[in-house]
Formats: sequence, structure tokens, C-alpha cells
Amino acid sequence: MYIDSHCHLNFPELRAQLPEILANMARNQVTHALCVSVNLPDWPAMMETIAPHDNLWASAGVHPAYDDTPEASMAQLLDMAAHPRVIAIGETGLDYYHQEAAPEWQLNRFRQHIRAARQAGLPLIIHTRAAAEDTLRLLREEHAEEVGGVMHCFSESWEVAEAAMELGFMISFSGIVTFKNAHVLHDVARRVPLERILIETDAPYLAPVPYRGKLNDPSKVIHVAEKLSELKQVPLATIAEHSTRNFFSLFNKAAASA
Repeated sequence: MYIDSHCHLNFPELRAQLPEILANMARNQVTHALCVSVNLPDWPAMMETIAPHDNLWASAGVHPAYDDTPEASMAQLLDMAAHPRVIAIGETGLDYYHQEAAPEWQLNRFRQHIRAARQAGLPLIIHTRAAAEDTLRLLREEHAEEVGGVMHCFSESWEVAEAAMELGFMISFSGIVTFKNAHVLHDVARRVPLERILIETDAPYLAPVPYRGKLNDPSKVIHVAEKLSELKQVPLATIAEHSTRNFFSLFNKAAASA
């Protein structure tokens, strides 16, 4: 079986198709999915979306690149984290793609999320873009190794992957790994141990080949697994087994309810 470790099923383009998506997931043996929070205003609706479905979980957090949105206080994050279906804090991290310098509000938001994760005892979902050095620095400074987490939609170098794994983080591969020109990421995928891999879609974004450029959904995570199987030269069943085991090892709150 397969688990999509990062998607956004509450986004309008997917929520409208949820029955069909769930049916396609079942056909492709995608048994579970983690719906990831990006802001506070949309969080209640996200929880309503997953509520009827025992195979869907959620996270609690505010995306690092969202600058025009309410900040989450420690009390709010901990209250959200206490929900039985919330199994992680995030997505959080740093995103300098559209920034010339590190914005202070982004650094503060990231620190707040790490501290909340440590207090709640939940792993972190990390988004990092054009900010790997500072992301790793703050993870170290705030002792994120105490809870670990996942480097979501990984597209960095082997050196960054290695540093993250030293802090106890998993490396999650998305549809980007299926792209023909993703040579650096292909090398990383070959080198990351099976015990540290997760698979994801980041749906509705980053649809894998052969669906590149189209709407993505969790049923398509199987194509990420197929590419990892090819790159690592192991049977597809091995990728399925390890990525599923790794998911429940990291998100142990989910394991208790699966």
C-alpha cells in the first residue's frame, strides 16, 4: 500500500472532486493521505473535509511564504495539535524565493512552530525554498531533533539531505523526482536510505509524469513510488513497504488510529 504524506485535499479544485479522488486512491492502493495546513482561516474547513474519512489525517500550521495571514500563537498551535486527527505541525520552514533577505516575521514564525512541535510531541513538516542553510540552522538552534519530521517536496542537494537526516528527518519525494531534467534530485533519491524515504504528491500541484501539467491528487503518488523503484533498482513493493513503515514510524499518532 501507499500513503500520500503531503497533499491539500481541502483546496477547492480537489474538494469538489473528493469522492472520485478517494475512489481512485483505493484503485491505486493509496490507503491514506495527510492533508497539510497552510493557514488558520482555512483550518476549520480542512478539518471538516477530512472528518468523515478515517484514512485522512491533518496537520496544524501556517505556511512560511504566506505573508498576509494571521499568525498562530503557541496556544493556538497546541490547541490544534491536540485534535485526535492532527498528527504533525506544519507546513512550516523558510521560503526566500521571492525575498532578497530573510524576513524577521518568517524566522519568528518558524521558531514558534518548532517550539510548538516540541511541546506537543509531534513531528514537523518542513518547507524550504532558497533557504536551506537558514532552515537547517534554525532546526539545530531550536533542537528540532527532539521531534524530527520530514523535509517535504525535497529538491535540494545531497548535502542538505544528509544534514537533515542527521537531525532525524525523513526525505519526502514528490512528482518532481519523475521529471526528466531533475538530475540532482535523481542522485539524491538513489542515495537516501530506504529507511528515510517518504512519498507525496503536494496535490493539487506538481503532478508526476505522465500527468505533468495536469491537476494532481493523492492517487497519483504511485508514480512517485515507481520512479523511486527505478532509481534505486529495487522492487516497487520495497518502496511501498518502506515508505509506509516510515510514515507510521514518524507520525506515530497516526499509527495509533490506523
